[in-house]
Formats: sequence, C-alpha cells, structure tokens
Amino acid sequence: QVQLVESGGGLVQAGGSLSLSCAASGRTFSISSYAMGWFRQAPGKAREFVAAISWTGGSTVYADSVKGRFTISRDNAKNTVYLQMNSLKPEDTAVYYCAGARSRYSGSYPSEYAYWGQGTQVTVSS
Repeated sequence: QVQLVESGGGLVQAGGSLSLSCAASGRTFSISSYAMGWFRQAPGKAREFVAAISWTGGSTVYADSVKGRFTISRDNAKNTVYLQMNSLKPEDTAVYYCAGARSRYSGSYPSEYAYWGQGTQVTVSS
C-alpha cells in the first residue's frame, strides 16, 4: 500500500515562507520512477494544480498563480518531494495535497495522479 504523508503546513503572515514535505512509503513503492505534484483546495473551491516535477527532477511546471514564488523539488534517495513557498499571500490559504503520478512526466490534471496524501493546512494571514 502506498502512503503519501505531507508535513510543514501552518499559519504564517503574508509575505512569509513555508516549506512543505511529502514523504512516500510503501513496501515496494519508490517515487524515483514517477512524477510528483502538489495541488491545493481552498474552502468552497475546487482542487487546483500548484506544481509538478518529473521523475528525475529535470522538468518542472507551475500554476501561473504561484510561478516565481513557489519551488518544487525532490530527493529520490529520501523518497520525498518538497514545496518551498515564498512571498505567501492570503489567497494561498488552502489544504495542500501531495500527489504521485501514473508516469514519469505529469501536468495539471488530477486524473494524471494515482496516489494522494491526506493534505496539510496552510493559512496565510493578512
């Protein structure tokens, strides 16, 4: 069974930074063969794409709303993917979800992802 566990969420003032982590576990599961992504869902809104990274980390893609402020990275040896969030805004407030893709490259569609974490709350105060 594959598990993705997010951590690092919390409360921060606007303009501040947070770093999220997503640790993958499972008897035979390794993230090194798959692209990984981050999504978020604010209250009353649909889940939206934030960022994705290819299996080697050589390719990344971001939502326009976070481009230049967020950075996705991965450490395959640690079976972990990260999301560094800088210059946070109140509109970044949401539950952030880590997702494991079905292939080595992925994009912004939730259907491209087979595995999901439980989410971590990020709250940005104004």
